[in-house]
Amino acid sequence: MSDPAPGMLGEQEPNGVSVGAWLGGRLVLAQPLKGHRVGSDAALLAAAADLAEGRLVDVGAGVGAVGLAILARSARGVADLIEVDARSAGLATENAARNGLGARAMVARVDVFDARARRTAGVADEAAALVVTNPPFFAPGAVRASADPGRARAHVFGADAGAEPLAGWIRACLSVLAPGGRFVMIHRPDALAAILAAAGNRLGALALLPVHPRAGASAHRLLVSGVKGSKAPLRIAPALVLHQTDGRLTPEADALHRGEGLIDWGGGGPP
Repeated sequence: MSDPAPGMLGEQEPNGVSVGAWLGGRLVLAQPLKGHRVGSDAALLAAAADLAEGRLVDVGAGVGAVGLAILARSARGVADLIEVDARSAGLATENAARNGLGARAMVARVDVFDARARRTAGVADEAAALVVTNPPFFAPGAVRASADPGRARAHVFGADAGAEPLAGWIRACLSVLAPGGRFVMIHRPDALAAILAAAGNRLGALALLPVHPRAGASAHRLLVSGVKGSKAPLRIAPALVLHQTDGRLTPEADALHRGEGLIDWGGGGPP
């Protein structure tokens, strides 16, 4: 799920799809004109981790924005983009090719909850150096889902996702993460208890980074990072404030949305 983001430039509108520059022109993305759109959450998640080499898995990749942004910064990395929606998966494949990353990015149109299907699609267990994800925020029935199928799928878990869909999603992410690999997620702060319970003893070196819409306001997003199998303790990273009092992005947030910097986790944390 995501908020609208600045930085989509020069958009065109052929066949219900917009094609525009994102992250200050570092990527060109095709995405549906209506329904779920690449937003601020994607820009923050893309800036929250980096990959020197190895395999990246973006779970719930949508049109590929986050995974491709990280892959574009990595000369020696490869990526698996997992997306169940057929239209989004097709656009992710197009976007990988459009940005010269087609040879290093594989799009798997598969349900992340289905371990056998993941493996059949080529997403191996315990092979990823980095897993990033922006899961749906709500369990079925918790909110009124959008009438648009793509937006509804991005915001609300499907009815077949189980009794604890977020926990199941996180466990699926960790199953493809190699020991010593890093997991990074963006979600809502009110899901923290569920996130920590799902991580359990699977993740250590947990870092929690609150994201505030403006100074003095409660955090509305939470970035979470952890290392599979680590025994290092949990810590709270320096908070990120997105907007100034006049509504403009803060200099730090503006740089992140333009792809000009990475999240400051402090304390020697990720990326």
